[in-house]
Amino acid sequence: MKVPVLFLFLLMFLQVNAWKFFHKGRLNGGNIGCPGSKHPILNSPFVKTKWFTQRLDHFDTRNNKTWQQRYFVNNEYYQNGGPIFLMIGGEGEASDKWMTAGAWVDYAKKFKALLFQVEHRYYGQSHPTEDLCVKNLVYLSSEQALADLAYFVSKINNELQLTAKWIAFGGSYPGSLAAWLRMKYPHLIHGAVSSSGPLLAEVDFFDYFRVVDEALESNSEKCLANVKTAHDQVNLLTKHPLGLRKLDESFKLCDPLETLIKEPKHIANFWDTLANNFAGVVQYNKDNRIGKTAAGNITIDDLCGIMLNETIGIPFQRLAAINKLLLNATNQTCLDYNYDNMIKALRNTSWAGEGGRQWTYQTCTEFGFYQTSTYSPHVFGDKFPVDFYIQQCEDIFGSRFNASFLDDVVYRTNMMYGGLDIEVTNVVYIHGSIDPWHALGITETKDQDAPAIYIEGTAHCANMYPSDDSDPPQLNQARVEIENHIDKWLRL
Repeated sequence: MKVPVLFLFLLMFLQVNAWKFFHKGRLNGGNIGCPGSKHPILNSPFVKTKWFTQRLDHFDTRNNKTWQQRYFVNNEYYQNGGPIFLMIGGEGEASDKWMTAGAWVDYAKKFKALLFQVEHRYYGQSHPTEDLCVKNLVYLSSEQALADLAYFVSKINNELQLTAKWIAFGGSYPGSLAAWLRMKYPHLIHGAVSSSGPLLAEVDFFDYFRVVDEALESNSEKCLANVKTAHDQVNLLTKHPLGLRKLDESFKLCDPLETLIKEPKHIANFWDTLANNFAGVVQYNKDNRIGKTAAGNITIDDLCGIMLNETIGIPFQRLAAINKLLLNATNQTCLDYNYDNMIKALRNTSWAGEGGRQWTYQTCTEFGFYQTSTYSPHVFGDKFPVDFYIQQCEDIFGSRFNASFLDDVVYRTNMMYGGLDIEVTNVVYIHGSIDPWHALGITETKDQDAPAIYIEGTAHCANMYPSDDSDPPQLNQARVEIENHIDKWLRL
């Protein structure tokens, strides 16, 4: 086999300059949901955890099965006649941290609101069924979740004799639910604050990495160029056994590439994992979450600082340095890109997981949202196309969850909710310019009764977290605008 000259040069460069990376010591750091807020939560006596008897199937009158849904309530700021605020839970466990911190709490103080947060069915501790087998997951859908919320509001109104207006809040997928809840149940929900909500379902969400590219380029054009060069160099190293061993060593791979290189599914997962090192940082860049992990403190500035640091080595070595940074920050000893390991974990039908199986099911049956490598010029390579994700649906849930099925369910979702042509009033849509999910949301005002707020330089759900001295003025202004919209709705 003839070895390309460029490949030999790359290997020689790596051997000569390896000490620059491996002797620099530990690097110091600074995937769809909005985690908890930044500031410590007090053990508030006003916050209560409660359980609600919920219907299993809202659309089959013959099915009388029920289950216990968890929710939180905080009446600290409530005064008689005040509104009721509803925080919608999403694709993870609901957190009581939201009950005493976050922008919506500031609004509650101003408007003397009663606060509720309802956990999404099938996530956290809200278990409608015995397990997560495919037969039981049939009750997991956005339609059922919206009906859960409507049923909850109706029952709570009757139980507590409430007549005030309800305002819904949600970020990310719950941001979509907030808008859809107002659209489908306007007699129950008077207004909705939809933060970072993707309203358009799309199988091949290639625009995700377009926005990631733009975010890196806005930091430095050279940063983005070096990221592409680094991935090109990784691709070159995969062409030869010596290069494969160098990748194993540099990226601390759990399984040697040489043993899995012939199976496209493993290689696709490898490339997808490398790309997500950047995607996760960009999506949550400089947000104000509570209890951030080390990984949560890593920013675009940190990534580009490494990619521009020539003392580390050539771009490939800098990419390896970023991978090492993320491994250390997430307490991983090696990078597990083994496709079979991932599928095995997602096939687990017990409640032991953190929602990965459930959310994957929703993407396979409603939304798609697959963040592929389709977008050109393929800064992160072109090795994780949409077929890679569709195959996961089939491997996890069965052969009927194929490409044709996905096209049908995504079409149905957009038909049912309207996609970006949704017609609804008393909703405000908020998006950040560096949040990749804004590509599937409403970022320009088309209807004054459903305005959009587009915040330059902010990330996913940034407006939901408590204000901080480091917040840019445009983020502070957005929070004021949201408050003004709520005030307007409550006066209607």
